[in-house]
Amino acid sequence: MIRRPLAAAALALCGVGAVACGGAEVSGTGVSDTGASASTAASQLGRPAATQDQSADTASAETAAPTTRTAAASEAEARPLAGKVVVIDPGHNGGNFRHTREINQLVDIANQKKACDTTGTSTNDGYTEAAFTLDVSTRLAKLLRAQGATVKLTRTSSTPWGPCINQRAAIGNKAKADAAISIHGDGAGANLRGFHVILPKKIGGPVDPVVKDSARLGADVRDAFHSGTGLPYSNYIGKRALNYRSDLGGLNLSTVPKIFIECGNMRNATDAAKFKNPAFRAKMARALAKGLENYLTSAR
Repeated sequence: MIRRPLAAAALALCGVGAVACGGAEVSGTGVSDTGASASTAASQLGRPAATQDQSADTASAETAAPTTRTAAASEAEARPLAGKVVVIDPGHNGGNFRHTREINQLVDIANQKKACDTTGTSTNDGYTEAAFTLDVSTRLAKLLRAQGATVKLTRTSSTPWGPCINQRAAIGNKAKADAAISIHGDGAGANLRGFHVILPKKIGGPVDPVVKDSARLGADVRDAFHSGTGLPYSNYIGKRALNYRSDLGGLNLSTVPKIFIECGNMRNATDAAKFKNPAFRAKMARALAKGLENYLTSAR
């Protein structure tokens, strides 16, 4: 959950193998492997031996080239994200509530100071946002790696608390990520539902050069998440599920294209039921992977 009064968890957030094809040895017409010499074979065809050898090499190359191209194309289709770096930020942390002093320390987010991190929200029956975000992030990382991407997570199950929002942003910056995404669940009124994507604004700070690319990333993820999960656009914030903000450290401090996604409202019974369903969380991860793939493989 990323509320305006609170700090957000920032997102601080591999080659195509060519098949080597050698040309097969080609013997002259009517000549056995142990029979007449190359010059004799060439003579029978009315061409010099050198010309005959050159023709054989050319034929082999022409035969091999389509095979090589086909293998390379198949590899590219299987690993479309080879060479790409993605940083995934599972919002909040299940241990934050035990480290209130640490997470309440103020950090600089370029245009103001905010708390290092927050505890996040939960469903009414106690399924926490921190558990949800780590589950979906882990599933997403596996999918992206299968497509050839290098993936870094800002926290794992062994991270005791945090990291702070400025550190989450720094992880993505240090990795020189091609895309970064911070995963959350909102905690709005029980009568409100739907998902929305949070995008950065220009603030005269680190994020400014990547605001345009972040907007394109956000639109691609929004479209894929909507079609892949069937979840509706938020009915309480943003326009067509896109919400621009300048008060989130994870966005303000990012020097790589980055977005946050609030996957739904954990306080709404309909949304919450989907959050708690492992099969639906897997569907969410697949939809997010598709959105990231669409962004990373499209022409810029």
